[in-house]
Amino acid sequence: MAAASGSVLQRCIVSPTGRHSASLIFLHGSGDSGQRLRMWIKQVLNQDLTFQHIKIIYPTAPPSVFLLLGGFSMGGCMAMHLAYRNHQDVAGVFALSSFLNKASAVYQALQKNNDVLPELFQCHGTADELVLHSWAEETNAMLKSLGVTTKFHSFPDVYHELSKPELDKLKLWILTKLPREMEKQQ
Repeated sequence: MAAASGSVLQRCIVSPTGRHSASLIFLHGSGDSGQRLRMWIKQVLNQDLTFQHIKIIYPTAPPSVFLLLGGFSMGGCMAMHLAYRNHQDVAGVFALSSFLNKASAVYQALQKNNDVLPELFQCHGTADELVLHSWAEETNAMLKSLGVTTKFHSFPDVYHELSKPELDKLKLWILTKLPREMEKQQ
């Protein structure tokens, strides 16, 4: 991954001391980096934060306009909360088989917002029995009414799962938000 300055960022990962069965993503603060956060923790503890079974990942976020947030199911819900409540300067948000409840704090936060909001790319299977398609449609409509530009794609006969057509559409959307030419602009 290239940083805005053109320098290459090192992957900052602390491997588990035993068999890897879980992962932790530790996010840095504004203006910091994953590497510096890890070093700070090492200074405080006099060693790395380590666990026998947990891999710790310290990502470094580039300038937020080059950052997309998203996920599947609860991961998509978390991405919507993070982006629309706290980081409205990201390039976009994707939510696959995800929804927000009717009294979501996201809606409350957006009612007080006058800024330009990141676009939402949302996909949902019509046969999803765990997270109903109608819930995703309601989420999309509510976000749209609060000023979010949205793209909603329904996939017939898809349950609470990922499908190739869905991931193909997501890949195309990602490339519109983060085109390869951005590397040259940096």
